[in-house]
Amino acid sequence: MSEEARFEELLERYGQLVYPNRGVSMMPLLRQGRDLMVIDKKGPEPCRKYDAVLFKRTAPGEPDAYVLHRILRVNGDGTYWIVGDNCWKGETVREDQILGILRAVKRDGKEIPITDPAYRAYVGLWCGCLPLRFAALRAKHFAGDCLRKMHLR
Repeated sequence: MSEEARFEELLERYGQLVYPNRGVSMMPLLRQGRDLMVIDKKGPEPCRKYDAVLFKRTAPGEPDAYVLHRILRVNGDGTYWIVGDNCWKGETVREDQILGILRAVKRDGKEIPITDPAYRAYVGLWCGCLPLRFAALRAKHFAGDCLRKMHLR
């Protein structure tokens, strides 16, 4: 069984998962190789706007991926529009794909719960400047594409 496949098993058995962050999609909140995510098993209640949720992404012909991204819109049909804090492309995720909800971040030996005023301020500020972030991230992505194409020639 792969390490990631154990996510569901650990959440089911213990109700919680503590796991090191991998990837950069949730920067600056989560730093790769330095921070731990404390994720609680999702209960029966629906998720809320701005929850950071662990979900299972499935695509035909591709291996399953486990992703932690933030809910930016709760749709009326039982789906959510989700985007990483360091991403500009979102995706729609169904309720049944969500495995858990971020409860805290462990950084430098200290646990920062999502109820912490600094965390709440970060979410408010980060999500409040969403249009500016999207524009900046798109420009960064476009510039990177241009540079890669120049080096390929």
